[in-house]
Amino acid sequence: MDYQTITPQLLQQFKTIVGDAYILTAAEDLEKYSHDETEDLVYYPQVVARPQMAEEVAALLKLCNANHIPVTPRGAGTGLSGGALPVKQGLVIAMERFNKITQIDEENLQATVEPGVITEVLMDAVAEKGLLYPVDPASKGSCFIGGNVSHGSGGPRVVKYGTIREYVLNLQVVLTSGDIIWTGANTLKYASGYNLTQLMIGSEGTLGIVTAIVVKLIPQPKYNALLLASFETNEAACGAVSAIFRAGVIPSTLEFMERKGIEWVIKYDGLAFDLKDNIQAFLLIEVDGNNQDVILENCEQINTVLEAFNCKDVLFADTNAQKEELWRIRRTMPVSVKSNSVYKEEDTVVPRAALPQLIKGIKEIGTRYGFESVCYGHAGDGNLHVNIIKGDMSDTDWNTKLKDGIREVFELTVGLGGTLSGEHGIGLVQKDYMSIKYTDVHFVLWRGIKQVFDPNGILNPAKIFE
Repeated sequence: MDYQTITPQLLQQFKTIVGDAYILTAAEDLEKYSHDETEDLVYYPQVVARPQMAEEVAALLKLCNANHIPVTPRGAGTGLSGGALPVKQGLVIAMERFNKITQIDEENLQATVEPGVITEVLMDAVAEKGLLYPVDPASKGSCFIGGNVSHGSGGPRVVKYGTIREYVLNLQVVLTSGDIIWTGANTLKYASGYNLTQLMIGSEGTLGIVTAIVVKLIPQPKYNALLLASFETNEAACGAVSAIFRAGVIPSTLEFMERKGIEWVIKYDGLAFDLKDNIQAFLLIEVDGNNQDVILENCEQINTVLEAFNCKDVLFADTNAQKEELWRIRRTMPVSVKSNSVYKEEDTVVPRAALPQLIKGIKEIGTRYGFESVCYGHAGDGNLHVNIIKGDMSDTDWNTKLKDGIREVFELTVGLGGTLSGEHGIGLVQKDYMSIKYTDVHFVLWRGIKQVFDPNGILNPAKIFE
């Protein structure tokens, strides 16, 4: 694609659209928008625009489309796939000023929000009204809901309540033509033509820019119980996951954490935790609902399953403080890993019954290639985050052999019936592995969709596929 650079004349037009104060060109201002949470990748945009209204986004897109200027939409920059990196420079459209909760409709259990709203801010706002927005990624305190939509995000509660796909009812989207559309309707059912709402979710800013989101809400459960179960092997812990569901219990969360992850949290956070020598893995299990007797019955059923998988100990959190302490372990784990070593994080997902084979295979691949791994994640829906640690690998091996090891991890994942990402997206860093899962037919279809929405290829170029 023959992209153009932003001329002084175009820059002046950008300023006319959004105001001088909201156009950034200085290197120190652009630095923030040159990276996300992906490891060691930096791409500076030529210009950053910070609009506040859909009409401003439309004017910017229409102008860039006419002049073949690449455009990268950006939320909070918490992504782990390089999806918000301006690889082709051009214009970054930063959405942080789209930060309003427009409406909380308590009668219809819906909320309308702008894409720059921090996910936890929305969760807290609806919780004050006794409602729940259950999509809670680990970065919920900093990520934007627009980024969650773009990546099809999940989080711990996906296992019971579903991903963001189950909660987005309607989207306002700006197209490269400058047209502003609503993709669907604010209804719980939708059978009226192609479902453009679902197409936009997970499209990673390659088809349009979301400027408003209508989400479904549910009543807040009154009670919950939290258990921490310990095991002597990773495989035993992962094997118990599917068995819990087969026993008829659907936890609200079911998280896997291996011993190495706990050790890194202790080192990073100064956590006081009794980590016994024989324990290699943990399951963090939450059950919620409106009937305490049913919750306790579910906990008993879970205990029975855990015993069958040689669980060594079950810690029952008695107080909210204890619950928060256990959750702090899980939520601190990604930060702990990042703080201690050179690493890469992969986002595998398989049918949950295949988790024991997945983690066993990952460790075997690591042994062959010489890298370590710290695994944790949303085991209840088969989603395992694999943090690959450089450890004693030489720089040469890390730079030349690691990709082959990662390819083997994804080949294993796909061979077990899984796919390349459960919630992080493909973005820039995973696209080289897409052919493991998808055929030429898929790429033809995807390119056809891209051509209809973005005929000049200006939107988030070099992402998902070339």
